[in-house]
Amino acid sequence: MLGIFKSKQKTDRARILLVDDEPDIVDTIQCRLEANNFDVVTASNGQEGLERAADEKPDLILLDTNMPVMNGHEMLENMKKRPDLKNIPVIMCTALCEAQDIAAASAYGIADYVTKPFDYTDLIEKITSALENNKS
Repeated sequence: MLGIFKSKQKTDRARILLVDDEPDIVDTIQCRLEANNFDVVTASNGQEGLERAADEKPDLILLDTNMPVMNGHEMLENMKKRPDLKNIPVIMCTALCEAQDIAAASAYGIADYVTKPFDYTDLIEKITSALENNKS
């Protein structure tokens, strides 16, 4: 079966959209998140991330900054223009750690900012906190 008629099951697990262009990082983060009971969907650039966000309506987005086609800041800018996407919490997950990089991302109202390399326990805590804050 090709999965054409595969139904989207709603579970109690939060759905995370991971947008990053580095396959090794995507694989590692996805594995860690799934081990912590999150459902994970992925995209390899901002344009694909926008499309997946619109299709999947994730509970949270982990977003890299430097990517081909459309970077993370461009994706954030586009998300904020769309009523169906503007309230999804976003955690930037990037190697950029200068004050101006953090300020630029924060201007879009992101939930948090994590620099690579990061501690996975810290990342899970930040995800959990952002999800809880978004419920209220």
